[in-house]
Amino acid sequence: MASIFRRYAPHYRSLLVMGVPIMVGQLGIILTGFVDNIMVGHHTTEELSAASFVNNIFMLPLMFATGFAMGITPLIGEQTGRNELLRAGQTFRYGLYANAILAVILIGIMGTLYFFLDRLGLPAELLPLMRPYYLLHLVGLIPVLLFNAFKHFADGTTDTLTPMFILLASNLLNIIGNALLIYGYAGFPEWGLFGAGVSTLIARIFTIAAGWGIFLYRKRYRRFRSGFFRLPADRRLYRPILTMGIPVALQLGMETGSFSLSVIFIGWIGSTALAAHQAAVTFSTIGFLLYSGIGAAITIGVSNARGSNRAHEIRPIVTAGIHIVLALILVVTSVMFFTRQYIGYIFTDSSEVALLVSAIIIPMMVYQLGDGMQISLAGALRGLGVVKPMVWIAFVSYFVVSLPASYLFAFVCNGGAPGVWWGYPVGLSCAALLFFRQFRSNSAPASQV
Repeated sequence: MASIFRRYAPHYRSLLVMGVPIMVGQLGIILTGFVDNIMVGHHTTEELSAASFVNNIFMLPLMFATGFAMGITPLIGEQTGRNELLRAGQTFRYGLYANAILAVILIGIMGTLYFFLDRLGLPAELLPLMRPYYLLHLVGLIPVLLFNAFKHFADGTTDTLTPMFILLASNLLNIIGNALLIYGYAGFPEWGLFGAGVSTLIARIFTIAAGWGIFLYRKRYRRFRSGFFRLPADRRLYRPILTMGIPVALQLGMETGSFSLSVIFIGWIGSTALAAHQAAVTFSTIGFLLYSGIGAAITIGVSNARGSNRAHEIRPIVTAGIHIVLALILVVTSVMFFTRQYIGYIFTDSSEVALLVSAIIIPMMVYQLGDGMQISLAGALRGLGVVKPMVWIAFVSYFVVSLPASYLFAFVCNGGAPGVWWGYPVGLSCAALLFFRQFRSNSAPASQV
């Protein structure tokens, strides 16, 4: 054990230095989600149910957009590793343009879906609560996608601290806004779920304003700014951005799609199941975002190693990242096990909802291993630039395997809401195994994983 630690210690340190700020920033997002759902759930259970559906539906375009922006990180990472900072600034400019175009496309798609909410078999009493909340999320896609471009550009330069501080500040702003606008404190109107949506939108606008201000005025980004503003137009830069971004977006989009579309199954079961599902989803994302922080650090480490001709370090970097993720999985599953009977009461006073949440926690614990491994290996493949195979792997794992398994366990086997969740470990484990196969065949055999 000591020899293994000594062998990988430098990589543990570098991955944690890059990954911890990403994890902290993302945990801040989770904290905001917790606060949103706690405040909304204690306002009314109906509003928590409405928030559950809208948040899960928007998880799909948001994760697709996040995946698209992730394609910027390995490009910037390689250019930074080669000290091509002017070129990296120019790449960021076109990454920003590409994300703005994607925002317009996603708004068109989700705006169309808005007019069909009443045809999805949802409880009719929730529709008046869902509609205004849905529209606020629709508008919020613009600042989210623009900030995504800045965040993944900054990550690629190994500056993971700046996005962390911006996210933490925006989360604090959102929490304050929730207190004022959900319950009407300090003379503000009591808007309930609508108030939570307004607060979230304000916080999202803050992120891009802060990110843009830092890029314009911080000394660290001076040479990147020169490339951003002064290098001539080169539309050929869209090609590598799209080549990297679209497969990653499809992979993350399909993964999230299996979760987001399964909320329709939950909606068929009823309002109580929707409320329990939202509470469980909010809690489960703690693990996902912790693993994603290390997965992003793996991408940065691998892409920098490629850019600076250190291919022999790629497998040790990925192995060290997997070790860290395994330790995180142990912590996360332990917390889930010992708190499973109490989690539901954090979000609602309903004992029925809390009991259902405690049943959902069991399959949630089971899928942590598959989730952590597929996130780590996907990060390694992004760093290697091997992204096209991720699309078919995601399709098979999440749509051919996971969604049908959720339907089978929930309705054919009469598992109800927990049955929907039992489909997730099946799909995630399938993805992890297939990603591992791709990594082994595309990485240098300098050492073994």
